[in-house]
Amino acid sequence: MKRAVSISIGSSKRNKSTQINLLGETVLIERIGTDGDMKKAARLFSELDGKVDALGVGGTDLGFCIDGKFKTLNSIQFMVKSVKKTPLVDGNGLKELLETRAADELRKNLDPAIKPEKVLLASAVDRWGLAASFRQANYKCLYGDVMFALGIPLPIYSIQTLRLLASFLIPVVSNLPFNWLYPTGDSQEKRSPKWEKYFHWADVIAGDCHYLHRYIPDSMKGKIIVTNTTTQSDRDFFAGTGAYGLMTTTPVIDGRSFGTNMMEAALVAVTGWKDRIDYTNGSNYMIHLKKTIDSIQLVPQFQILNP
Repeated sequence: MKRAVSISIGSSKRNKSTQINLLGETVLIERIGTDGDMKKAARLFSELDGKVDALGVGGTDLGFCIDGKFKTLNSIQFMVKSVKKTPLVDGNGLKELLETRAADELRKNLDPAIKPEKVLLASAVDRWGLAASFRQANYKCLYGDVMFALGIPLPIYSIQTLRLLASFLIPVVSNLPFNWLYPTGDSQEKRSPKWEKYFHWADVIAGDCHYLHRYIPDSMKGKIIVTNTTTQSDRDFFAGTGAYGLMTTTPVIDGRSFGTNMMEAALVAVTGWKDRIDYTNGSNYMIHLKKTIDSIQLVPQFQILNP
């Protein structure tokens, strides 16, 4: 049996271990949260290197894939520097290849009478493929990167503007303490609704589950949520806001949708990939990963929460 482990700097309350079958192989997938303790995560990565078939980085990213190029997040590298033997992924492969299908899959699952036109993307820089899927489907997009990550009331409606800001901000943000930018550990459980008028403006709310849980208003009647890494508690929460539907960009397995890093690690494990992970567009790894997800017909999943 193969074994893939995601080590996350998120809350340990979301830990999960289960066996799944992929491509005729049984793989044990495990999510281990360190409650924001990056030093503990570093120790776990060191201890598991060479002992499992694939490792995933959860609760953060190794970097950002923007227009097919990978930009490293420097503040995270110390945590994984000991990993030398086991393939290490952070989910960027599935974000680029699977999440680009989200808007199209959403259209296929919605009643033709429901025609969403506007989407709020909590953070497009770390989910470039998801943002691209809505642009290609002719949605009006609001990119919330500066609002959600930096707390600055600057909604961005132009992808050109976002690209320009990213080129300036990523080198700076890359060296900031990660918990300044994103909730980790127990802070992931806290709610602080904000940017309500932008949430209400949109028909679709898309992005990281922790960002959405923290900032989303109590009432989202009729809205469609597109996110990932959801537990049953998360689905109950979104249903309680009155949201019409929920799409998870990876499938629900054993009661939850695992993070892209966990699912990507599982795919790496069952296919026996051993070489360095290269998220550059057109790399051998990205070609391999696309063939794999196509072969098992992996697509985002949609469910109606409030008919």
